[in-house]
Amino acid sequence: MNKILARGGVAAILVAALGLAAAPAVAQTDTPLLDPNLQGQLERWLGAGPLYLENVYTRQPGDDSLDFHAAADGRGSNFTLMRIANDSGDSWVVGGYNPRSWSSTAGWHVSELDWQRTGFLFNCTDPAVYRQLLLDNVLPSQGSRQTYNSPDHGPTFGAGPDLFVDDKLTTSISWQLSYGDPAFEGRSIIDGTYGGQFRRIEALETYAISLVPEPSAFALLVGGLGVIGWAARRRRR
Repeated sequence: MNKILARGGVAAILVAALGLAAAPAVAQTDTPLLDPNLQGQLERWLGAGPLYLENVYTRQPGDDSLDFHAAADGRGSNFTLMRIANDSGDSWVVGGYNPRSWSSTAGWHVSELDWQRTGFLFNCTDPAVYRQLLLDNVLPSQGSRQTYNSPDHGPTFGAGPDLFVDDKLTTSISWQLSYGDPAFEGRSIIDGTYGGQFRRIEALETYAISLVPEPSAFALLVGGLGVIGWAARRRRR
């Protein structure tokens, strides 16, 4: 189960073996998952200061992984947020920080060195953050696989997969391996269960990240532009 789940591959075999069907598409509500409280929590987890988060993708009925990639690929570092539910009606808002752009052709994004292992997963309902494993782990390569980028995968993190989205953007599995405490390998960041349980995705959003300039930096920028404008006017005279 600690392998990436590809269309027609392990995921399909497991669905058939367990007598499951892929979760049906669920219409996403107009209320975004991101609110000011959640944004503040994401800023604290990232630790880079105030952020401007631009919504680049919100799942719509009938969307699939190609729609996600058409909107999100090449947009730089980003947060993905999902509301995921079980059959009992319980739901969780979870997601991941991807420090690199999504891609439909890049396959594994590998981060060999510790300073590159800045990705993390999070659970906002039962607040917790799960960071990439570093080189001092007993298996140094365990945290190297940051994200998986393929046209038949939605946003997928880690080699567990630690957080997987299928090609229909309706089904998720979480199996900790590359992120979080190694003592909890195989545990779901969604609901804490073990064994790779299929869960229904009710909403999915991706936000591109940019830093909000510090007031002093913004003042310097404005001042610099003013000097440039003054110099240009003087040359014209």
